Formats: sequence, C-alpha cells, structure tokens
Amino acid sequence: MTKSAAFRPGSAAPAGRVPARRAAVLASAAAVLAGTAAVAAPGAAYAVSGNTTPAAADQSAAAPSATDFSDCPSLPDGVDPARWRCEVHTAAPRLTMGNITVNLAPITMTHAEGPLPDGSDGQVWGAMHSSPTAIPGGLTGTPAGDRAAVLGLAIQPEYGGRFDAYTGQFSLRFRLVGPLVPQGCAIGADEPVDFQLKRSGPSKWVSQDPPVIEFSAYDDTFTAPAAEHCGPITGPLNRRLGLPAATGNLLSYDASYTFKTYDRLRTKGDDDSREGIRTAMPGSAPRP
Repeated sequence: MTKSAAFRPGSAAPAGRVPARRAAVLASAAAVLAGTAAVAAPGAAYAVSGNTTPAAADQSAAAPSATDFSDCPSLPDGVDPARWRCEVHTAAPRLTMGNITVNLAPITMTHAEGPLPDGSDGQVWGAMHSSPTAIPGGLTGTPAGDRAAVLGLAIQPEYGGRFDAYTGQFSLRFRLVGPLVPQGCAIGADEPVDFQLKRSGPSKWVSQDPPVIEFSAYDDTFTAPAAEHCGPITGPLNRRLGLPAATGNLLSYDASYTFKTYDRLRTKGDDDSREGIRTAMPGSAPRP
C-alpha cells in the first residue's frame, strides 16, 4: 500500500522523446485497444511485479495499519489538544466508473479535527494510503487482456487535494498502471474526481476501547472524467473504459474508523516525534 503524494504527470523519457521500441509497443497497444468492447467485473488486488513501472512498485510499500497513528498531522496554533482527535479511517470501496466495476483494495486516510479557537469546526489533512487493483480484461477488456501480462491494467486511487469529514466531500485521482501504460496516466489527472458521500444508514460502535465505529456511505452522482497523460493509447483507452461518463457512476463502501485525542498521543511515552505526528501538508488549513 502507499501514501499518496502530489500527482506529477510525466514519463521516464525526456520531453518530446520516446524510445523507438516503446513507441512501437504503444502504437501496437493502441491498435489492439481500438474498437474493443469493455466488459468488467469486480477486481482483485493487483500484484506488483516486473510488469509495473518502478514508481508503482515504490507505491506498493506497506502502509500503517488501521490503528497506526503515525500519519497524524500537527495541530493548528492555539487549539486545545484534548478537544482535537486524530482519526484513522479505513474503507473497502466498490467503484463503478464508465464501463468498469471493481472492488478496490482497502484505502486508509488520516486526518485531525476539532474546534478552532473561535469555536468553529476545524480539520487538518494527514495522509492517504492505497494500492493498485487489477481491472478485469486488462487493456483490451477481453480474456486476452487477462491472459497476457503485457496487456495488464490496474487502477489506484490517490488523494486529490480535498477532504472534508464534516460534509463528506473529498476528491481522488485514479492512477492507471500497466506495462504499456505511460507513467502519469490517470483518470482525473488535471481535475480530480469530486465525491459527495451520503450515509447508507446509522453508524455503529463496534468497540469502546479502543474506539471503533463502522458506517456505510455512497455517491451515485459524481462525474467521471477522461483518462489523461496516457500517450498514444489515450483515446483507445478512454473508449475501452467508457470515459468520460457523466452518469451511471457509483462509489460505495463499508468503512470503519478509530481515533485518539491529541493529549493522549502526547502523553503515552512516545518519542520526540510524538508517535510520528507530522507537520500538516501544504493546503490543509483547517476548514470552517
């Protein structure tokens, strides 16, 4: 699993130069993709191997567990640590977007929330971890796409720059990974996918000590943009995935979260890093 970083479209080759062998392979892939019908089923966790880019392999490193508070961000100045808590949220999402439907590998998100000095609600983003999930049918959307490793295709959600636990609004980019997929290829690469989650029912307390709360949520109104920065296969790949798609999309998941107040994080004998509490990310100012 991986901690999301800022999205940086690009490729291994210098700008304007693509090795002849890779260009030929990409052109071949585009030809294979052209006109291919896309039929997808729930996916399994994508096995990172020599078939993925080095960046994808790096991003598959193990993430903290659901009860690991190492991604808790630093608090805003002037707030009461006893009234602020760090939440670690783990979800098992199911995504339908365009022509694909997959059960995404679990994601973990960490943030802090509590009252600001003026009494309004505040929150600070921490981090997100995820890992790739194979898209059945691979690049072609056919059995051949599953049999041939070179035609493999996986999808990986990444933090899109917005998260609001109070309103259920957040954004994601979906990186596309595969042997023939250029690094930087993603759905929502320039403008991330915006979600507005709605609860499917009431929350349920599973445990009091440690606190564990379960809930279910969904969004069936978001718009799925086209994949971008995918080189010669951009057009055929979007046709294979059925993107962009204004309707018929669905994100649903069962989730759970746990939390600790910041006074407990500071006083449990942690080292100087206060159990790994780190500086807030740029752009993660508390929301009103």
